Amino acid sequence: MTDLQAAARDNLWLHFTRHSVHEDGAEVPMIVRGEGAYIYDDKGNRYLDGLSGLFVVQAGHGRRELAEVAAKQASELAFFPLWSYAHPKAAELAERLATAAPGDLNRVFFTSGGGEAVESAWKLAKQYFKLVGKPLKHKVLSRQTAYHGTTQGALSITGIPAFKAPYEPLVPSTFRVPNTNFYRATEHGDDAEAFGRWAADRVEEAILFEGPETVAAFFVEPVQNAGGCFPPPAGYFQRVREICDKYDVLLVSDEVICAYGRLGTMFGAQKFDYQPDIITSAKGLTSGYAPLGAMLVSDRLFEPFRHGDTMFAHGYTFGGHPVSAAVALANLDLFEREDLLGNVRRNEGAFRGTLEKLLDLPIVGDVRGDGYFYGIELVKDKTTKETFDDDESERLLRGFLSKALYDSGLYCRADDRGDPVIQLSPPLTCDQSHFDEIEQKLRAVLTEAWAKL
Repeated sequence: MTDLQAAARDNLWLHFTRHSVHEDGAEVPMIVRGEGAYIYDDKGNRYLDGLSGLFVVQAGHGRRELAEVAAKQASELAFFPLWSYAHPKAAELAERLATAAPGDLNRVFFTSGGGEAVESAWKLAKQYFKLVGKPLKHKVLSRQTAYHGTTQGALSITGIPAFKAPYEPLVPSTFRVPNTNFYRATEHGDDAEAFGRWAADRVEEAILFEGPETVAAFFVEPVQNAGGCFPPPAGYFQRVREICDKYDVLLVSDEVICAYGRLGTMFGAQKFDYQPDIITSAKGLTSGYAPLGAMLVSDRLFEPFRHGDTMFAHGYTFGGHPVSAAVALANLDLFEREDLLGNVRRNEGAFRGTLEKLLDLPIVGDVRGDGYFYGIELVKDKTTKETFDDDESERLLRGFLSKALYDSGLYCRADDRGDPVIQLSPPLTCDQSHFDEIEQKLRAVLTEAWAKL
């Protein structure tokens, strides 16, 4: 029988992981099963999945009906590519997503995951503008600290310098604008709407600085993930849409996290009432039961590809995989049957309120987010908002919090892509009992963390 710990330490290359932590033989956490909002390790310990795996498991763990759909599809048609051919599940899912999407996003290009969807959107933007006689439009804007993926193009759009440095030079022609971190606002810190207008106006400023004839797209998340869940101030996206229309810049709503119910709507753009030209998505589309991503595209962008010998010379072997598409359809059926979007809308206020109880702790500076997607920023001084320096953050997050939270029975993310935060994104099936459990475990661990400072 395989020694799983030895195999994990000696052969498995874990993602975004410092392998030095296992040099002395320390065990690799081994998750073996999930049920509802909980996961279990190989020793039988139970953990509340406060991150939905990785912002993925919307419908919760252990949904047998999704596994059965996957098995049925695999027995009928396990694989066929979408290269000049279709299969029923991909066609049906494309229609369903187009119907659910805002506006005229009627064309769906399937990928294996979110980074591929972002790559696809950038490539489409550049080719589209060449086809309509604007060949210089190729540059991309994105926001500071924003995460858009790890492939070369998506990493270029990402706004986290530490993630990019080991792989430079990356794809050129990407530029950063301010994000919507109101807690750290350097302008209009007393007026969220004015701050949002200021942040949006920086998009116009960047377009003009680079030259409107050269800027193709602005990639932006409805609620920015990296940095700790930055929601948009009122009016921000409406102003961004005006600017993009004025300069013929495509508005790409990167909803790899925010789509499929995370904010209580099918798409994040619907939550904040704006119309994208492209939506990139993945993760919750299948609740993680099979890998799948999707780029949803407006009729205008597809129009040049309708005629003659023009094609989008781009694709992925596993994009729109029959098993994944079948699981996605069953997942969306489950959403409707159990009203998961309604569950988020009915309970998001209670989730926020429960997390805001933690504001009485001296280490908690801010609680922010939307729907079932929140960040808790940790500070040294609540009055001045003084943050931790790099060494302090290292000791706090990796030296204590990550392990202490896990040992307490809560799986979540202690993150330092920006100021130190704890991120929470539980399954959409969760209710007040789960919120209370999250708050209680966080309170105990953060109280201990403060005492150690």
